[in-house]
Formats: sequence, C-alpha cells, structure tokens
Amino acid sequence: MTDTDGNRVRKFVYGATYDETSEKLAKLQEQERNGVPVPAKSWTVGEWLTYWLEQIVKPEREFNTYAKYESKVRLYLMPHLGTKSMVKLTPAQIRAFMAQLKRDKVGAATRFEVLRTLRNALNRAVREELLTRNVALLVDMPKVSKDKGRAWSAREAITFLRTARAHRLYAACVLVLVLGLRRSEVLGLRWQDVDFEARQFEPVKQVQREKGKGLILKDLKTESSQAVLPLPEFCARALEERRELQELERKIAGDHWKQAPDQDLIFSSEHGGLIDPVGFSRSFGRLVTRADVRRITVRLARHTCGTLLAFLKVHPKVAQAILRHSQISMTMDVYTHVVGSDEREAVAMLAELLEDPLIG
Repeated sequence: MTDTDGNRVRKFVYGATYDETSEKLAKLQEQERNGVPVPAKSWTVGEWLTYWLEQIVKPEREFNTYAKYESKVRLYLMPHLGTKSMVKLTPAQIRAFMAQLKRDKVGAATRFEVLRTLRNALNRAVREELLTRNVALLVDMPKVSKDKGRAWSAREAITFLRTARAHRLYAACVLVLVLGLRRSEVLGLRWQDVDFEARQFEPVKQVQREKGKGLILKDLKTESSQAVLPLPEFCARALEERRELQELERKIAGDHWKQAPDQDLIFSSEHGGLIDPVGFSRSFGRLVTRADVRRITVRLARHTCGTLLAFLKVHPKVAQAILRHSQISMTMDVYTHVVGSDEREAVAMLAELLEDPLIG
C-alpha cells in the first residue's frame, strides 16, 4: 500500500478467525483501490493532540479557542487517552473514559466540551488521511441542561437605564440593551465607526484579554458581526453625551491620558486605556444591584433586545438583522448587511419604548 509520505509499504492484518482476517484484508484492499493512503506514522492519541494543538489550532484559530482546547486536552484527554494508539481507538474506550469523568464528578458541560474537543481533533486526523473514520462521533454527547435564564421585560430594562443614567458607561448599557451588542463589541467601538449623520454604525473591533499580552483590540470574528447597524436617536444622544464626558476625562487626566491615536475608543478607562470586559460585567452587576431589578448577566441583558423586539411584534427577519444572528434558528436564514427601513423602524419603536419614561 501507499502511505501518507508516498512510500510503498507492506501491511499486515490479524484476526481471531479466518473470516475476521479476510474482512480486514478486504477493507485494506478497498482502501488501496480508492487511493486512500495508510498513515506513515503510528500516532498515539497524545501525540496527535499535541500536534493538532500546536500546528493546526494555534496558528489558525483565535487565542481563546486555542486556550479552551488546550485546557481540555491537558486536564482530561492526555491523562486518560494520551498513550492509546489513535488508529486502534474504539468507541468503547471513549465511552469508558466519559463514564470515568462522570464518576469523578466532572460537570456535564465540561464533559460535553471534552468530547467535542476530541471529535474536532479526530475530524482533522480524518482530513489528513491518518484515520478512515472518527470513532468519537459514535459516542453520544453528554446531555447538558441549559439554564438560559429569563431576559428583562421592558419595564425592568427601563428601570435599570433610569438608575444607570448618571454612570460613565451608561451609553454602553444602552447599546447592549437596545441593539444587543456583546460586551467585547461595545468596548471595541471607535468614534470612526459611528456615522451620526446617516444614523448608523459598523462595529469592526472587539476588546479581549490574551494570556501574556493583556488587553488587546482585535478584529471581530465573522462578517456578520461587522454588519452596518441602525443608530436610533435614543442611542445617538447617549453617545453624544459620552463624547462630552470623554473630553472632560481627557482634560482631567492631562499627561496621564494614554489612549493611542489610532484606537479612538468610545468607551475607555478614566485614563484612556482599554476597559476589561470582565470589569465591565462587574460594573454592570453593581448597577443592577443599585437599580433593585432582577439580577442578570451582560450576556442575558443582550437578549433583552430580542425580548423587546418580540414584544413590539417586530418580524423575526428584521430582528435577525439587528441581533446579527448568523442563522434564523437563533432569532430564520440569510444575513443582510443593508440597513433597511424595517430595521430603522424597529429600533425607533424600541427607542421610543425606553426613552419616554427616561427623558420624556
């Protein structure tokens, strides 16, 4: 047979019976006829996972994705499956491994991510023609009960915004609630991304923390995240007030102002630096406590936008454009980059709903 290095090699098969051996031989012969090479190296699961992480995931994927995969490999996969032969790995071995994790009281969500990491790694091995099939796909994923929580009602959102009105990050809270922006997107917004005359803006950056680098400003992951979004009057006024406050903070900081000219961030720290997304969540939590409303996270607050749009009977396709969901199943089909009248009308209705008790 031909191996993955292009060399002709002799392969042997063994079995307990003649029929078993004949079946294995027939599979090898069919593989050769189809031009599928055999692995040039006999990989262990641990060797492949290490190679996959360093040579495939790390150069091609986001750092946070790499960090998530690396932790699952280091803490769970390597200790239990690292020494096993990858080509001889069986579904029964993986099921036994998953059962052991459950006995060790590893949470269902973590077990789900561990098996997904193994599936992704073996899928790549199949693409590299080191395996003929991914046995991890034959193992059922752990059932994870997703407690998504309940987003705020319109009344709760209004109460929160009224209390947060005097906070320096009030405009950020407005964008999260009214337009459903993620916290990293809000903190990565720049003044050059906002067109006040056309009443629209286009988020292209996000703030993330990377190990060894600290807070960095980087491009958004997908094109759907970089959509042009409508900017209702309610949000525009909040941003204009934010601009005035930032100028005041710049004067107070004086020589200590450290924002790079090319960043031009809308939401910066008191000295012009990047704001940590985790720190923003803490500030949001304190404002929630002060407002005396039901406690939710920033992630769930983002979904309040969808709740409010549904409350206003906005068409799902319009809501999908505003929320920038890649699939209509998350809000029903194709993402649109165009800011149409329907989107403008939807956010205008939402702005009126929130604005009346606030400014009136």
